[in-house]
Amino acid sequence: MSCLILDNLKKIRYRISAAAEHSGRDPKRVSLVVVTKYASPQQVREAIATGLVSEVGESRIQAAQAQKLALAESSAQVRWRLIGHLQTNKAAKAAEIFDTVDSLDALRTAQALEKALAALDRRIPVLVQVKLSESETQSGVRPEELPALLETLPAYPHLELRGLMAIAPQGDNPESARPHFRRMRQLFDRFFADREDTQLSMGMSGDFEIAVEEGATLVRVGSAVFSQ
Repeated sequence: MSCLILDNLKKIRYRISAAAEHSGRDPKRVSLVVVTKYASPQQVREAIATGLVSEVGESRIQAAQAQKLALAESSAQVRWRLIGHLQTNKAAKAAEIFDTVDSLDALRTAQALEKALAALDRRIPVLVQVKLSESETQSGVRPEELPALLETLPAYPHLELRGLMAIAPQGDNPESARPHFRRMRQLFDRFFADREDTQLSMGMSGDFEIAVEEGATLVRVGSAVFSQ
């Protein structure tokens, strides 16, 4: 087992707990999703072996499939979350590979995923990704269009709506993400405040502490786990 990965995970978990306590939140309410995008199967295996990882996130379907094959039995010890954009024509493969889809952002994608899951007789949790940037490269539903999409999802019985996900615009200062995270918390409270089983996924390696302070229940960290 890599001492480096173990030490990194311990430090990240400590920082999550400190940020939660600083904002008067229960640290147990915040979960870590380890992003495997730039990690080798051996690194992911070592992270899982620490016992500190229960959720992993991957943005690419083919990469997740390759990781799971390489990890063999170790892959079953964690929940696999799709955190990247889901194309409609890849919904069937995503339905086979992932335990949750955290990046649902369009009605047509929901329809394709519902059809694929029904064929497999599977029901999985989904988060709706909200677009916080005007960048054309960022996926997500615009905040003003979010209510309409949320209203349609109960019609798809194989999709279990659990909350929201977002990626803050990149900036040199992590504090620049705070207004975006605060806006996400407001949206989350507006639509999910009356439920206990919901999740707000926001915050990455460079800004996850700010996200926790603003209400994140899932933070997605990759480079800080596997970097030297």
